[in-house]
Amino acid sequence: MIDVTIIGGGIVGLATALQLKQQRPDLKVVLIEKEPAVARHQTGHNSGVIHSGLYYKPGSLKATNCIRGYKLLLDFCDAEGIAYDLCGKIVVATKQEELSQLDMLYTRGQQNGLGGLRKMSLAELREIEPHVNGVAGMFVPQTGIIDYKEVTDKYASKFQALGGEIRLAERVEQVTPGQSLSIVVTNKNRYETKLVVNCAGLYSDKIAQLTQRDPVDVRIIPFRGEYFKIRPEKEYLVKNLIYPVPDPNFPFLGVHFTRMVHGGVEAGPNAVLAFQREGYTKSDINLKELFETLSWPGFQKVAAKYWQTGLGEMYRSFSKSAFTKALQELIPDVQESDLISGGAGVRAQACDRTGGLLDDFAILETDKAINVVNAPSPAATSSLAIGETVSGKVLARF
Repeated sequence: MIDVTIIGGGIVGLATALQLKQQRPDLKVVLIEKEPAVARHQTGHNSGVIHSGLYYKPGSLKATNCIRGYKLLLDFCDAEGIAYDLCGKIVVATKQEELSQLDMLYTRGQQNGLGGLRKMSLAELREIEPHVNGVAGMFVPQTGIIDYKEVTDKYASKFQALGGEIRLAERVEQVTPGQSLSIVVTNKNRYETKLVVNCAGLYSDKIAQLTQRDPVDVRIIPFRGEYFKIRPEKEYLVKNLIYPVPDPNFPFLGVHFTRMVHGGVEAGPNAVLAFQREGYTKSDINLKELFETLSWPGFQKVAAKYWQTGLGEMYRSFSKSAFTKALQELIPDVQESDLISGGAGVRAQACDRTGGLLDDFAILETDKAINVVNAPSPAATSSLAIGETVSGKVLARF
């Protein structure tokens, strides 16, 4: 008999598992992951940024969990000897019409409790990043870099040391809620459990639908973010992290430069529709999943509203020169020949039926399940706080 079955071995699932076992060691907690190792998808493909909480609406789940999660993450890494670097970042307005949005970000950062934010002229920006270009900017000292795969592995080992179980290479195929127990069926086993916690990321909507009879009114839309790496001899162009002012209408931060904690500099990502949920290359296509995306009424409304933005992102995906041109808005000295092929990640973006791209974390509850159906960036930074939030909902039932 299992008390809590967690589905999904990314950073949010394992943070939730760890928080549960730390608070209630007596509970039998089993985590099921379809891959042969943890952190294989969103967690293992992100850019490794420790987010400050700058962008998020004050009082939102993103803001509160990011700010609390930031502190919990740093305390955890200090205790466990995990390397990180709070190098800070600059946010750059490259044109006059972005200044009002920059001012809004500055105000929002202050409302979220970020001390030490500094508005800067171009000359001041260049004292931090000598090769940057723009009209004005802001320095955010709290931002840092880390390896989230390393963090997740440590969550996993501590969870197991407390008696938690991790079942790898098991794909959940069915969840049947009963009167007192739910039956979770995988490709290998059958589990009786009192409560299901769904942290399945790119498949969180699918798992949520298994846990309830009523339709789940959100659909995960997969967006691939593609990166280039800066050639080692040109890494001097970027000292730490350089971000543009984001488009307030689009839930992505735009192409930026990120120094990695283990060395190297990444440039990107763009944001293009992936043709399957785990589609890390242009040739990855799952016709069934693509049809589900294209036929979702919410996606059709998003496409109608943002088709020009989407075409621009798609063009950059196929044109290295266009990608370079976008990067040159921040660093004019970057040349196409300076970019070598990097990796890609896929973001699980929840979209409701009306075309709303969910901007905040979203948790749906039934009497037998807790479904984390939207946990985009800054979920990695916020992981221990999200785990705390979800485990609190779990423990309220025990």
